[in-house]
Amino acid sequence: MSNTLLTAFALMLVIEGILPFLVPGLWRETFRRLIEMSDGQIRFIGLTSMLAGLLVLYLVRH
Repeated sequence: MSNTLLTAFALMLVIEGILPFLVPGLWRETFRRLIEMSDGQIRFIGLTSMLAGLLVLYLVRH
């Protein structure tokens, strides 16, 4: 279990590092826009991301 969790964490870091590595200007602009959003908007993005991840996990596992 811990090996799978560490693998998932490592993959998340790789995926999250792609955008700032390839297009740092776009990454910076995205975070500038994120700072201007309300807490509710940011929570909605987080919820949507979590639900999409759960859906992908469900589809892969079944």
